Amino acid sequence: MEIVSSLVSLTVTKVLQFSGLVNNRNVLKTKQMEEKALEVYDVIRTIRDPEKPNTLEELDVVTEKCVEVHELGEDEYLIIIRFSPTVPHCSLATLIGLCLQVKLQRCLPFKHKVSGRTSPVNKQINDKERVAAAMENPNLREIVEQCVAEPDD
Repeated sequence: MEIVSSLVSLTVTKVLQFSGLVNNRNVLKTKQMEEKALEVYDVIRTIRDPEKPNTLEELDVVTEKCVEVHELGEDEYLIIIRFSPTVPHCSLATLIGLCLQVKLQRCLPFKHKVSGRTSPVNKQINDKERVAAAMENPNLREIVEQCVAEPDD
């Protein structure tokens, strides 16, 4: 009976592969992840630079291509943001990473984990306790609030 069950399972798998149904499911999943990435980008693109009056989008610190989303489980996603500070050894990269994390925590309607991909910032962005501790500092919190505030239209 086990052999028959295995053969049926193998046959169904092969039929699905040849019919394109398996590939269609992968294409659909990829499209969903691209839509989530655009949703994330729409949230982070309006964050203001801590030193300049421009947004991260205007300064090309973040672009649509810098955001990736991967499914971790049902309704849980890993967000990878590869942002590029305006100068290579930007002293405010950690602050920008903090702004990204805070804005995503507040605005995304789905469960997620954020992974920042800028070398000096990785530990700070990826550690919830460090983010929470940083937000307890009133001066830092004020700067972050100014950066993540929605622009007046």
